[in-house]
Amino acid sequence: MRVTKAFFSLIAIFLAATTISYAQPNHPHSPHDTIRTKDITITYGRPYKKGRVIFGKLEAYGQTYRCGADEPTLLTFAKDVKLAGHPVKAGTYALFAVPNATSWTIILNTNITQWGTEHDQNASKDILKFDVPVVNLSTPVEQLTMTASNTSITLSWDLVKVVIPVQF
Repeated sequence: MRVTKAFFSLIAIFLAATTISYAQPNHPHSPHDTIRTKDITITYGRPYKKGRVIFGKLEAYGQTYRCGADEPTLLTFAKDVKLAGHPVKAGTYALFAVPNATSWTIILNTNITQWGTEHDQNASKDILKFDVPVVNLSTPVEQLTMTASNTSITLSWDLVKVVIPVQF
């Protein structure tokens, strides 16, 4: 009986240690952020530039980009909205993009539980694709930064900014 208790105690300790070691940290210094306005919530990973060329090099032109780090960036709309003139129902969507030198294709996808790099396997769940122009910046943005207002959602990183027009 004593051996059985010891055995199960060791298994419980092992499982707890394994779970803790593989769990993703959720603390105030995590490189993730949530941006909230009255009608828009954006949850995304915020990677750093760290001296790298981001778009066209680290994130190849013409390839799907998760718009952040780790899990896909999530956009939640509290009510129906138009993005660049395209209607979108209230709800939560995964945000992806296909960057190019002069424009990006913005993608909204209904699969919000996929890992950030799995978009191409889940492209059948895309509900919207549209292009926005690239704004070239003169000063690099070190950490991926997204902002939201009642008129736009903006993504800035490295020497690139893209603005998604929003209309409620």
